[in-house]
Amino acid sequence: MKIEVWSDYVCPFCYIGKRRLEEAIESTNLTGQTEVVFKAFQLDPNTPVTANGSAVEGLSKKFGISLTEAERMMANVAEQAKTVGLNYDVEGMKVANTYNAHRLAKLAEQEGKADAVSERLMAGYFVQGEAIGNESTLIAIAEEVGISKERVQQMLQSDEFSDEVKKDIAEAGQIGVQGVPFFVINRKYAISGAQPAQAFEEALRKVAAEEGIQPQLTVLGKEGQGLCTDDNCEI
Repeated sequence: MKIEVWSDYVCPFCYIGKRRLEEAIESTNLTGQTEVVFKAFQLDPNTPVTANGSAVEGLSKKFGISLTEAERMMANVAEQAKTVGLNYDVEGMKVANTYNAHRLAKLAEQEGKADAVSERLMAGYFVQGEAIGNESTLIAIAEEVGISKERVQQMLQSDEFSDEVKKDIAEAGQIGVQGVPFFVINRKYAISGAQPAQAFEEALRKVAAEEGIQPQLTVLGKEGQGLCTDDNCEI
C-alpha cells in the first residue's frame, strides 16, 4: 500500500498528521506493508533563504495579526501536538525557507534514508528549535542520519533535486491540494489535514480490504517463549 504525503517541514499540523498516520498503520497491523512517501510542498516559497526571527513573528507578519494572537494560535497547536507525544518549542521555532530541506529529503530518498531525514527535519524545527533553512543545519542533520557532509554540500551548491521538488509541488496543484498535510492512499483515497487516527485507520482498512492486503499478526507475550521450531523447543 502506497501512501503519499504532501507536507512542509514548517507546517505544525504535518508533524501531528505524521504521528497519527504512524499510529494508524501500527494499530491496523499494516506495519511493513505500507510505503510512505513524502512529497514536497511549500507553504511560503517567498520566505528568504536568509530569513531569521521567530516563527511567531513570521506568523504575525504573514497574517497581519498581533504577536499575542500569533502566540495563542501556536500555543493551541502545541497542545494538539501533545496528544501525539510531541512537545513543540513554540518560542524556539524559527522562520525558514524549506526549499533546500525538501531537496535534502529527495537526496535522502535516493540514499535510502528518507524516513529518518523527514523525521529529523520535523523534530529539528518543532522540538529542537533548529534553523532548518540554514545549510549548516541541513548538513548536520544529514550527517546525523549517515549522509556524508561532502555529498550534501555538493547537492546544496547545485540545483540537484530541484526538478523533483518542483514536480511534487506542481502535482499537488494538479490533484487539488490546497493545504497540507494531504495524504493520498494508493491514488484512490485522500485525507486532508491532520485528522484523528481513527480516520486514517478506516481508510487503511478500506484500502487493505479492496487490495486483498492481509494485516500482520500481532504477537502477544514474550517472543519465543514456549515455542517449538524444527530442531528444538523453547520451554
